[in-house]
Amino acid sequence: MQNMATSNADASTSADSGGGGGSSGFCAHNPMPHVLSEGENAAPLEVIGATSTATDKLVIIMVGLPATGKTHIAKRICRYLTFFHDIPSQIFNVGDYRRELCGSQQPASFYDHSNAEALAQRNMACNAALTDMIEYIKQDGVRMAVYDATNSTRERRRHLIKTLNDAGVGAKKIFVESMCDDEALLEQNIKTVKLSTPDYKGVDPKEALKDFHERRNEYMKVYEALEDEDGSYLKILNCRKFVVHNVRGHLPLKVVHFIMNLHTLPRTFYLTRHGQSEYNLLGKIGGDSGLSKAGLEYAHRLAKFAAEEIAQCTVKDPETGEESQEARPCRLWTSTLRRTKETAQFIEHDEFEHTFDNGEKLSWVQFRPMARRNLDELFAGSCDGMTYKEIEREFPDEFKRRQADKLAYRYPRGESYMDVILRLEPLAKEMERTREPILIVCHQGILRVLYAYFMGLSRQEAPYVKVPLNHIIELSPHAYGCHEMRYCLLTGEEMNDGQDEPPSII
Repeated sequence: MQNMATSNADASTSADSGGGGGSSGFCAHNPMPHVLSEGENAAPLEVIGATSTATDKLVIIMVGLPATGKTHIAKRICRYLTFFHDIPSQIFNVGDYRRELCGSQQPASFYDHSNAEALAQRNMACNAALTDMIEYIKQDGVRMAVYDATNSTRERRRHLIKTLNDAGVGAKKIFVESMCDDEALLEQNIKTVKLSTPDYKGVDPKEALKDFHERRNEYMKVYEALEDEDGSYLKILNCRKFVVHNVRGHLPLKVVHFIMNLHTLPRTFYLTRHGQSEYNLLGKIGGDSGLSKAGLEYAHRLAKFAAEEIAQCTVKDPETGEESQEARPCRLWTSTLRRTKETAQFIEHDEFEHTFDNGEKLSWVQFRPMARRNLDELFAGSCDGMTYKEIEREFPDEFKRRQADKLAYRYPRGESYMDVILRLEPLAKEMERTREPILIVCHQGILRVLYAYFMGLSRQEAPYVKVPLNHIIELSPHAYGCHEMRYCLLTGEEMNDGQDEPPSII
């Protein structure tokens, strides 16, 4: 005991003698160090799947008539859990199985429940999807599966639960029912989503619309809404009213909360980096510098684009058919750093009255600036304000580690892309919830992650997305993907954006 006390005292003396600078040369005796599986200096993140049991798995069974947004909801859930929580998630869409087994273009009579032959074919597609889902969900590790179909009758839903239980699937199971009695919203869903599916490829729009309504009526004849006896469920009415029954557990409640932030209305995001900064000219990363002359020019052009292209929308008079432009409410988000605020400084903030889709009439301040910390650039820590050549010279080992694993690598006393993904999760959820167009002015590292999330890219691909200066990326998410358009606002001489990174080793 005496020797141990002496040893500890010596260690304490050695550690204190550094005068707080941390460079005394003291080295702890640590024969069994904590080694990060992601690599030295990487971000240690808890991955829920590493310690999962069967009850950590989740099966979501969609319920609802056609064109109520079921597939959109299913896809957004899977995307959110896969990208932000690294939970394997997969959709088993019965419509896809039906198209593969029976052909894509079937008449409305095919969905008549009194049509025994057609009903047998549809049940075959349902069971094929169910069999594949059972095989998927029984694999090791936490995972989520979504069974995407109308599941219109109570008998059908009982069959699904019984089949899952008989197969030994110990996962939690919840129903998610999407209902829509808003005729305008229903028509919008049909025209923007359903008529673009393979079922109506090459079909005259008027004929397709007529056939789809007939198909939907066949489902309405037998439809039975969820009741408490069905088990755990979430009911959604017009993406505004939510009823939750007997849902428990961390993952199910996380999913429920996420769904309550979703809607099926069209929405658009405009993503842009700040204008060229003084540090961009010097090739430095990070920092909090202001804009260069070219950066200020881009700020002026961005303000013009915002006023003419984002803040205005085309409306058609229902009686005359004449089109006109009118103001629409828009949001503006920036980071808290100087270069993004200066880029947004010339955007006008008009005030006008607007009636929202929930009936509220409010005074709206157009592009009211909102500076958000979670939009700040990835923090380079000890390398902040350095060029890549300086990093390679001063921190050669760190430079190589970043080259080898750009996603998990964390700058000394700084951040990694994995850290950025975690801090952007609540912001992505708010983007899912927001119904107005959002103009986001921030940084390449941040936009890479947001772009990857909405465009369906993996985490591993995110750090390599190219987001050039002087461009606006317009993203319009929809049920089957995300539409992208790009606008270049400032052309001419080639500018150094300070992000010309050396090629990765991998």
